[in-house]
Amino acid sequence: MTITTHSVTLDGVEQRYHVAGNGPVCLAHSGGPGIAWDYLRMRPLEEHLTMVYVEPIGTGESGRLAADTDYTLDNYVRYLHVVVEDLAAGPVALLGHSHGGFVVQKYALAHPVDALVLYDTSARTGAEFFGDAVANIQRHGQKILAAFTSQHAEMTNDELTDVLRTIMPAYFADWRVEFEPLRAAMRIWSGPSRGQDVPFDVREQLSALDVPALVVVGEDDFICGPRWAQELHRALPSSRLRVIEHCGHIAHVERPDVFYPEVLKFLS
Repeated sequence: MTITTHSVTLDGVEQRYHVAGNGPVCLAHSGGPGIAWDYLRMRPLEEHLTMVYVEPIGTGESGRLAADTDYTLDNYVRYLHVVVEDLAAGPVALLGHSHGGFVVQKYALAHPVDALVLYDTSARTGAEFFGDAVANIQRHGQKILAAFTSQHAEMTNDELTDVLRTIMPAYFADWRVEFEPLRAAMRIWSGPSRGQDVPFDVREQLSALDVPALVVVGEDDFICGPRWAQELHRALPSSRLRVIEHCGHIAHVERPDVFYPEVLKFLS
């Protein structure tokens, strides 16, 4: 499927995005913050939908904010909105993965949307959220635990990319050799990790968000697992929850046989 690249500018900063497919528009926001967008490319969805992939500010060929501390959820929402406006397609479906799920929740609380796919994400972060992740990741061994708990904000792009690749097996229920090309291609930029933001928590606000929502979670996701998905599902008045068995944080790669039909059924 052919993919085209577009850009729009806000406050002198270029926001790139990529478009592939045909059909109703679904705009996808990748995780991180700071991870390259292309791990989230979803070719099976492009056969039925016009997929729009945001290349988040601070990554790849998109522009950089004046200060790393400015990589906040509010700013990600602002730059997402200029993409939606540039598409001129009216309210669209949004798919947010992990940190991208935080962005699309905040976006939907401020702007009209057609539907939400909240994919391995949460309605909140904070000490309890990260403490739970640290406890869960310990089962993957000391090397991965040490990488996950290292001082990411003090690292260069290359150092943080090495950390991401080190912890990649923890994002899967069953790490297999076929996932190695994905690990080798993963890249992250360190600037967004220095964003100064308050802990994310929209649980009380979500009760006012009466739009169709699909909450998808891998049963074995160590960071945004079923506990957080269930809480998110309960907070949303018009949501349904799908827990994917034998699956970690990256269901579209590990369990495409379940993930794609579930998302297509919902969005159609």
